[in-house]
Amino acid sequence: MDPVTLLGFVISMAALLLFMVLEGADPMSLLFLPAIVLVIVATFGAALASQTMNDLKKLPLWFKMGLLPAKVAPPTQQIQTLVSLAEKARKEGLLALEAQVKAIEDPFLKRGLQMGIDGTDPEELRTVLEGEISAKKSEDKVAAKFFNAMGGYSPTIGIIGCVVGLMNVMGNLSDPEAIGPMIAAAFVATLWGVMAANFWFLPMGAKILRVSELQAAQMELLVEGIAEIQAGTSPRAVRQKLNALVPPSELAKDAA
Repeated sequence: MDPVTLLGFVISMAALLLFMVLEGADPMSLLFLPAIVLVIVATFGAALASQTMNDLKKLPLWFKMGLLPAKVAPPTQQIQTLVSLAEKARKEGLLALEAQVKAIEDPFLKRGLQMGIDGTDPEELRTVLEGEISAKKSEDKVAAKFFNAMGGYSPTIGIIGCVVGLMNVMGNLSDPEAIGPMIAAAFVATLWGVMAANFWFLPMGAKILRVSELQAAQMELLVEGIAEIQAGTSPRAVRQKLNALVPPSELAKDAA
């Protein structure tokens, strides 16, 4: 799991447990299996019902996106790669990059450079690469929407659990001593619904969108670099132009 995501989950849960202790409540009361099963399973099922059959195949990837570390290379590292390629292309021509392209791991950069080497029209090359970026952003939004949907359904399903619990209470009014614990157990479902939405599901959706933004910005940086290399721009000019697209904090961090 992504250390930052795990830290956020832990801090949220720790704050809730500390609050319960300070209030004099028993933190172990959260471990009410019926409420957990209803909220987690029913929420997942409700969100699943809003997707298509083809989306089912992507669920493992979506959970990886929400839980695992983001794969985003530092922009300064990408700039250095592009500048090195620009130097070679400036001295020996685009065809000289053929061997280096094969060693590049980034598939997007690899495709873009290969298109440039193959003599693709600059406007067409930019259109194709920008189309890829747009398609990726749209796909990432679908993943984020799934978790946001879970975050929307979860509190309501928790209320459903609470209502079912209160129905059980009403059926046992003849036993006054059991009413208090049963009401408390009913409200645990509501707590789990709100907690799951705001501690897990919505943050996971927000993380996916944030990572998507970072990856799209990186891809846009690569598009500009590829275009400059294809145009035969000097390495110094390439660096200056690409640095202008990077947040100053990132440049300062690399300089330090």
